[in-house]
Amino acid sequence: MRFLPYLFCASILAAQPFKLEKSIALPGVEGRFDHLSVDPTAKHAFAAAVTGGTVEVVDFAAGKRLPSFTGLKEPQGIAYAPDLKKIFVASGKDGMLRVYDSTTLKMVSSLNVGEDADNVRYEIAHKRVWVAHGDGAVAVVDPATMKKLADISLDAHPESFQFEKSGPRIFANVPDASEVEVVDREKHTILAKWPIKEAGANYPMALDEANHRMFIGCRKPAKILVVNTDTGKVTAQFVCPGDTDDVFYDAARKRVYVAGGEGFLEAFDQKGPDQYQSAGKIATAAGARTGFYSPEISQFFLAVPHRGAQQAEIRVYTVQ
Repeated sequence: MRFLPYLFCASILAAQPFKLEKSIALPGVEGRFDHLSVDPTAKHAFAAAVTGGTVEVVDFAAGKRLPSFTGLKEPQGIAYAPDLKKIFVASGKDGMLRVYDSTTLKMVSSLNVGEDADNVRYEIAHKRVWVAHGDGAVAVVDPATMKKLADISLDAHPESFQFEKSGPRIFANVPDASEVEVVDREKHTILAKWPIKEAGANYPMALDEANHRMFIGCRKPAKILVVNTDTGKVTAQFVCPGDTDDVFYDAARKRVYVAGGEGFLEAFDQKGPDQYQSAGKIATAAGARTGFYSPEISQFFLAVPHRGAQQAEIRVYTVQ
């Protein structure tokens, strides 16, 4: 009987879904981070440090900081294009979309897409860059010519938006309108507007296309809404870490990962399309809500801001 406490503790440790591999310090970086992206081949991670006007770059294999992208005005969105070997960075204050070579880490071109340029997505199938901006729009950019091809109007400023791989739809969170707007990315038209009534401040989003489900992270209150992408109806919901800004779906492990600024990173097992339970959560740091999951290398990256004794850093976790 005396060994039971040890066995119990060991089982808890074994069940943890995240293992911290390393922390890479970013001395001198102040303020919040917005978005984060990863080049899994070069082993580089990129984090938008909004306040300081930089994109912080780290070599996470070597565990060291590399020269930052500097001179930016409130950098927000970041997307890595693996086939183009380019990194796209959107800045909110000047509305610029800047392009960096992922090998040299030098800027190669830029385009003004519009004020409050924010989330960036790269669509590899059609080689298009999509940028959320303004009071309610998504710009479509041809990265070969760096010309804007279209602007799609939405009801308010879009936050996270995700592409459907098996069809032409884009799903966009529009928190100020309390809805998800469904866009036809080929025709550049709005297909539907799905109201979100179960919670407010719907910012992050992830897709499970195989099960026709969407995961919407809400802050008021803190929960994940599971939406049927055929009907737009909420089919399940569960409590998650507060102040979430990033949600990811791991199709291989059938898990949902949620980073919350209240200081936790949590994984949820998918038992069925509408059944979820916590697989465990770990304490991180206050304000650490910017993350990125790379399925190619099964690692989760978390940007931690400087607050009090906690230094700014990028943490790298292996998903177990």
